Amino acid sequence: LHDVGAGVWAWLLPDGGYGLSNAGLIAGEGASVLVDTLFDLPLTAEMLHAMSRVTRRHPLTHAVLTHSNGDHTHGNQLLGEDVQIIAAAATGVEMRHETPAEMLTATQVMDIGPATSYFRERFGPFDFGGIRLRLPDRTYDAELTLDVGGREVRLMNLGPAHTGADTVVHVPDAGVLFAGDLLFVGCTPIVWSGPIGNWIAACDTMIATGAHTIVPGHGPVTDPDGVRAVRGYLTHVVEQADAAHARGLPFAEAAKTVDLGEYATWLDAERIVVNLHRRYRELDPETTPEPDQMTLMAMMADWDATRGLS
Repeated sequence: LHDVGAGVWAWLLPDGGYGLSNAGLIAGEGASVLVDTLFDLPLTAEMLHAMSRVTRRHPLTHAVLTHSNGDHTHGNQLLGEDVQIIAAAATGVEMRHETPAEMLTATQVMDIGPATSYFRERFGPFDFGGIRLRLPDRTYDAELTLDVGGREVRLMNLGPAHTGADTVVHVPDAGVLFAGDLLFVGCTPIVWSGPIGNWIAACDTMIATGAHTIVPGHGPVTDPDGVRAVRGYLTHVVEQADAAHARGLPFAEAAKTVDLGEYATWLDAERIVVNLHRRYRELDPETTPEPDQMTLMAMMADWDATRGLS
């Protein structure tokens, strides 16, 4: 638990790879708000215990979900019934269709062909047992301002981008912004939803808040330069995809030959497969197929294995 501003803390899980997500806590007078839960119940319980030194004096009244992915929502059931869970409306819808915990457990034990080692490496450290879906109690569309113990906390839905809705949480009096998975630091963003242009615009909006301390969904705490780095990556993806498409390269060939440039050393570089696919879908939806999430994961595993042999 890291102090990132007056009455504001970030819970950080290094190194920011798959499932190793961040969360936050914002305290007002006699009340506090949690930003996201974690990928499994033991991780969430550990976090809530560490936060109890604050929440004993400033009880949790609200929890904000930045988006629908399980590594930001699976611990919801550990929150008290008196904690109101808030999310963008599209996040609540998407949560009903997220990859269930049971399927994630299956990836830890089943032989799923060449991608088996990839899935086990990514998901093996987590305990997906006992997870029950707890949906938001309250939703909003574009913007919502909360009063948390006399303190203003602003929510903005800047999606669709990473997912169908992506909430950022701004604490103006502390100069802190919780960016959710609109920001990855030291690891590669993944565009599950798009369009990529929306995500680039979201980067500009995050910078425009004036926040000087920014907590990403994955990776270490940063500042506006961290947002600019992600913006640069997304712009690079668009440039690479558009150039390959203009040359007539099919998506699979573009993924094999893409030049990651300065971003090649970022963790989980294989996410370029999903990101190129998303851009190809924007450019040519008629002839670019739309595989499900697990199929895209398998394609990333293949790219990662091929890269390791090169």
